[in-house]
Amino acid sequence: MEWYNVGKIVNTHGIRGEVRVISQTDFPEERYAVGQQLGLFRKGDTKPLLLTVASSRKHKNFILLTFEGYPNINDVEPFRDGILKVNEEQLEEDELQDNEFYYHEIIGCTVYNQEGQAIGQVKEIFETAANDVWTVKGEDGKMHYIPVVDEFIKEVNIEEGKIVIEVIEGLLS
Repeated sequence: MEWYNVGKIVNTHGIRGEVRVISQTDFPEERYAVGQQLGLFRKGDTKPLLLTVASSRKHKNFILLTFEGYPNINDVEPFRDGILKVNEEQLEEDELQDNEFYYHEIIGCTVYNQEGQAIGQVKEIFETAANDVWTVKGEDGKMHYIPVVDEFIKEVNIEEGKIVIEVIEGLLS
């Protein structure tokens, strides 16, 4: 069974079993909903520890979660630096609109300018108040930040792992 990243536990929060999660999903309301099951993968794990969300709330740039059966900080301390994932069956429940993609489909794609020159590979996606931003590691090792807005993104071909963007002045500097 395939598993897909939805977040990373970066720390604990308080003493009542809350963890701070950096979200890596485009469906945070659904992924972190009370009752949702998530797989926790810690370093070296090949099988997940299945966790059920007991509570979820947004706090600054994080999602704060508690899990059923883990009521205090001592229970969740070992979860730090773990990756939260959903399985492929959970993805099938979501319906994407045209020109919408899962993060895992975009990460790893190569970004090209309209002349066909490779700019780099998408390494990470993060959310801002206005839109998502793709972190693209350039051919030269430099990081570029591409806002995901229709005026820049000209083509997304998941099958070929190819994204074509319009490069405007200052975008890649």
